[in-house]
Amino acid sequence: MDIVDRATRSRMMSGIRGRDTKIELVVRKALHARGLRYRLHNRMLPGRPDMAFSGAKAVIFMNGCFWHGHDCPFFRLPASNTEFWQAKIEANRVRDVRSLEALHALGWRTAVVWECSIRNRPMEGFVDLLDQLEEWIRKGSGNLDLRGPLSDVLSANPVRKEI
Repeated sequence: MDIVDRATRSRMMSGIRGRDTKIELVVRKALHARGLRYRLHNRMLPGRPDMAFSGAKAVIFMNGCFWHGHDCPFFRLPASNTEFWQAKIEANRVRDVRSLEALHALGWRTAVVWECSIRNRPMEGFVDLLDQLEEWIRKGSGNLDLRGPLSDVLSANPVRKEI
């Protein structure tokens, strides 16, 4: 059972943004200030990445830990309507994997920046993350998975970088 009425829940959920989130805007603005130019939410690419750097053939996804079911302290399955949320988050995870695989098959490099890699981070840590992203976009190879310091480090993902 929900703790708020249906109208209040609807209003709360309608305020959750799928794009142009605070974290996404901060990273976009900072990378733009470093001279990097990109396309937003390119519909021609699988998964409509948050940022696409055509010249470098690189894309960035900015994933919220809750919505993408990340294995970090910011993800907690809601206590109410658990079956619905499990199915929704699992579908998001499957779609994420499918999108990344499709982009790799097309020759694109991918970076996933998790909310926990930015949230509650001191400015020095954020600058380090931006340095890493800029270097990867300009000169890097392979793919990145940038996670926060509190994330589970026992993943089978070989491209993960904890910062």
